[in-house]
Amino acid sequence: MELFIYVFAALFSVINPLGTVPIFVGLTQEDSSAERSKTSLLTAINIFVILTISFFTGRYLLQFFGISIESLRIAGGLIIVTSGFALLTGSFSKHKGMDKQRVKDDAYQREGVSLTPLAIPMLAGPGSISMLIGMYDEYNIVSEKIITVLAILAVCLATFLVLKSAHYIVRMLGASGINAISRIIGFIVIAIGVEYISSSVITLINTVFN
Repeated sequence: MELFIYVFAALFSVINPLGTVPIFVGLTQEDSSAERSKTSLLTAINIFVILTISFFTGRYLLQFFGISIESLRIAGGLIIVTSGFALLTGSFSKHKGMDKQRVKDDAYQREGVSLTPLAIPMLAGPGSISMLIGMYDEYNIVSEKIITVLAILAVCLATFLVLKSAHYIVRMLGASGINAISRIIGFIVIAIGVEYISSSVITLINTVFN
């Protein structure tokens, strides 16, 4: 249970579906309630598929390119830290390369927005992907991998509920409320990124001197 809670909390903080709520509302404001629910569900499914594939195949990609797991964790930690700072400063959408008007105009050229820009790059971004690749190498027992996949599924379910309730959340919290929560999550995300970087640096140092 401790592992499940840890993976869920870390992954949910990095994905930060609350930060995507304004974008989701802007993209679906002309859709019916049923269409919004469908978009939310498809987005959650896409995220689960992307993150699960990354979790199980990421290490083989690293081996192919000759990248060590510690290097990946440091790079992923840097990405996570910058995402946290973007949340603290209120520039999360710009950090993800998402301009609201450009996204909205581009959305009209697509049949749906569940895969992109919502699943990629807004939610299943490089921070969450690199985190899961590192976790695959860290948790070697089959039961731990199963728990991690269940935690991914739980995060996707929570993301579905957040997006499904996005319009209600905006009306209830307003822009200021969402920004306040995002800043709190941003602080947690920064701490997660720093922990990844520091632990990887310590491991590298121990490897060199031992």
